[in-house]
Amino acid sequence: MPELVFFSGTMDCGKSTLALQIGHNRSARGLQGVIYTRDDRAGEGKLSSRLGLVTEAVEAAPGMDLCGYLVDQMSQGRRVDYVIVDEAQFLAPEQIDQLARVVDDLELDVFAFGITTDFRTKLFPGSQRLIELADRIETLQVEAMCWCGARATHNARTLDGGMVVEGEQVVVGDVDRLSGEVGYEVLCRRHHRRRMTSAAARAAVLSPDVLPVTSA
Repeated sequence: MPELVFFSGTMDCGKSTLALQIGHNRSARGLQGVIYTRDDRAGEGKLSSRLGLVTEAVEAAPGMDLCGYLVDQMSQGRRVDYVIVDEAQFLAPEQIDQLARVVDDLELDVFAFGITTDFRTKLFPGSQRLIELADRIETLQVEAMCWCGARATHNARTLDGGMVVEGEQVVVGDVDRLSGEVGYEVLCRRHHRRRMTSAAARAAVLSPDVLPVTSA
């Protein structure tokens, strides 16, 4: 039976590499698929991994009907045997519903890859909907590691080497970016909480909107 499978994990744990591997393996068996992606580090319409592998993909733009696109392609004679979706956390919940329809109505396997939570440990709407609808959820076994050696479970956003505690949920960046650019670091829950707490305290002290406490 076709499945909607959600492969989740932190940044730098091999999600895009696995997506490319699944596509390669199925292609080697003579199957043909459609790859969707959103805001890949390599640019629009690309699926890339940090190992340097890259392939063409369909940019799943906001408002795009992912199921409708496949129906149009198949009605024009294109063969589609499976669907791969990378950066699935950036999709809107209604687009995840469309992926479920691909499985149920078109009877195609859909393999979705994405981060579960943002830098504030809040669920991405797309990931939340995947958790609600997926037939199967797989946590990747190739684990990213926190600097302390523990398994990384959270993504931290950085700027100029410091932790970011607030801002837009979606800001495209990468792990180990140069100082002065938006970047990300993977941490265990303990060190993510401690760094976020320290960064929030520093931001409160430096903010001009925070009035000093004076004695009566």
